[in-house]
Amino acid sequence: MLDTATYTPRLQAEYREKIRAALKEEFGYKNDMMIPKLDKIVLNIGCGAEAVRDSKKAKSAQEDLTVIAGQKALTTVAKKSIAGFRVREEMPLGAKVTLRGDRMYEFLDRLITIAMPRIRDFRGVPGKSFDGRGNYAMGLKEHIVFPEIDFDKVDETWGMDIVIATTAKTDAEAKALLKAFNMPFNS
Repeated sequence: MLDTATYTPRLQAEYREKIRAALKEEFGYKNDMMIPKLDKIVLNIGCGAEAVRDSKKAKSAQEDLTVIAGQKALTTVAKKSIAGFRVREEMPLGAKVTLRGDRMYEFLDRLITIAMPRIRDFRGVPGKSFDGRGNYAMGLKEHIVFPEIDFDKVDETWGMDIVIATTAKTDAEAKALLKAFNMPFNS
């Protein structure tokens, strides 16, 4: 069992020891508080039409996301009814979880070092998926690339959205931060 009082995730230690100094030198920050850092990582699975046909699909997605994140995922529900899609208000449609602190760094480490290399025909993630304010969004076609998911017990493969929110003011700063964490950008 890990002693949580003294344990620091690998990427967090690397950020404190090397990445902060490199970013400060590269962008010429005058103050340590100006150096960008990771704020949070939001994971989302939307079941869509599958959840409309079978209400257990959203529960399955929530359980899988909980296992991947290591933190209980919330069920997302429809805000309003849409008759054309057979969606009723408060109907469960997916799951989401927000990671911060140690869990955020652990998830990012697993994503970059374990999950991404397991993606079929992987050539890197797009370098243009920033929002203009230093946040990065990406999607995975299959959630089964994470080793926590038992492939034999999966009844449905879900797509997954991953949003990495940083404190960076510009996309260039955020990209430099994520590159320092060895994010495999293809451009």
